[in-house]
Amino acid sequence: MPATSRAATGRQGARTAMRFGQLAAMGTVAVLILIAGVWASWGTAQHVMLTKGRESGTVRVTGCGSDTCTGPYTPLSAGSRARASVVIAKSVAVRKGQTYAVVVKPGSDEVVRSGPAGVLYAWVPLGGALLLASVVVAGGLRRTRVAWALAGTGALLLTTAFVAVQ
Repeated sequence: MPATSRAATGRQGARTAMRFGQLAAMGTVAVLILIAGVWASWGTAQHVMLTKGRESGTVRVTGCGSDTCTGPYTPLSAGSRARASVVIAKSVAVRKGQTYAVVVKPGSDEVVRSGPAGVLYAWVPLGGALLLASVVVAGGLRRTRVAWALAGTGALLLTTAFVAVQ
């Protein structure tokens, strides 16, 4: 085999190895971003989606601080007890003077929104992760159709959550 032919084969092998390394690295980054999005969402989503045996009711927001809002809790489920004050995270989805359907986090006086708005709001971190992962998939993996699907799903989730909590 001539020397030029061996050199060309060596360069082609190096390109293939580098391309495989890039695919492996970017694929790993995209998967880690999605796992982080699910992990961040599940902390709240588990309380909203798995409501069997949990206390549910309503909270009327009477005051807000820098990070949280408080108000009296009125039970709706059997076995739930009324509370003079519960804590709900302050966000664009919570306003002073409004009443919200909530689920109590077990062993605490902290509540999270329930119902369709609560479920969608709980999964907002996953929506952001889908948008971020779409950039990695498009740029690093060169899979534009998959990237558009991820971006569309993330944008749809964020838009639906925004509309639902208003």
